[in-house]
Amino acid sequence: MMPMTRRDFLASTAASAAVPAALASLATGQPTPPARSSDTLPVKNSTGKRTLRKAVMIGMVGDGGTLIEKFQILRDCGFEGVEMDCPSPTPVADVIAAREKTGLKVHGFVDSVHWKWHLNSPAAEVRQKGREALEQCLRDGQAPGISSVLLVPAVVHKDQPHHQAWSLTVEEIRRTLPLAHQTGVQIAIENVWNNFLLSPLEAARYVDEFKDPMVKFHFDIGNVINFGYPDQWIRILGPRIAKLHIKDFSRKKRDDEGLWKGFGVELGDGDANWAAVMKALDDIGYSTAPAGNWATAEVGGGDTARLKQISQQMDTLFAM
Repeated sequence: MMPMTRRDFLASTAASAAVPAALASLATGQPTPPARSSDTLPVKNSTGKRTLRKAVMIGMVGDGGTLIEKFQILRDCGFEGVEMDCPSPTPVADVIAAREKTGLKVHGFVDSVHWKWHLNSPAAEVRQKGREALEQCLRDGQAPGISSVLLVPAVVHKDQPHHQAWSLTVEEIRRTLPLAHQTGVQIAIENVWNNFLLSPLEAARYVDEFKDPMVKFHFDIGNVINFGYPDQWIRILGPRIAKLHIKDFSRKKRDDEGLWKGFGVELGDGDANWAAVMKALDDIGYSTAPAGNWATAEVGGGDTARLKQISQQMDTLFAM
């Protein structure tokens, strides 16, 4: 997911006291080791061949009048799946019909209101609205067969401090876990420019805080390049990664033209270091899982020709 600007961009004493303890292990400079069997590395296929499944965000599709037409365009461009917003004015029945007609997989939802109703808001009614929206996504996603809901859990600023973002969001997300288990839909935390989970060590610890396989990480490769290195994040997050967002970022364009201009590069023309990224994905087993894991482009879309270009760019990156 793009950072907020690009998308038209007190906790209890017990909960608060738990935060310093949770963060303390980060001082060692080592990622938290997997603590449960569900966190073991994925099994690689016997050939070692990469099995990544290409997808895009539905908002990238400029051609097609109906959802069925848009889905068919994506299939024709070489994509296997799509991510869609939720809550959404598009009826779930229409999503299912488009999937059945075209065979395109709706593999994930993106929580469309997490920038509005922060789960770390000091207002309980705002947190409730945010939690109820997440629960709606979990319910609505069961019929189309999604496997995850992308969630930006918090926005940190001077009035919403980091330690409360941790404790409040953990509390709210835990309240949704019974429903996540019931529906079989994971909650996938994404890294964005929201001043929260600013390092891979912190992100790993946050996922581990839940001790539940229904909470994973939706890793956005482009979003960390401004202040980090994607391959390092991948190795530290390891089996915590549920999904990938594929985009690039140029530090030179950022320095020469302004911060947000860094995203204005084609896939492969920025500073992601895709060869290192692919090696890291191979090493953790994400890119070679027998069933195939999802890699969803989140870049400037357009007409059918543009979508074909993006599909070809992804093929080139995934072959490195």
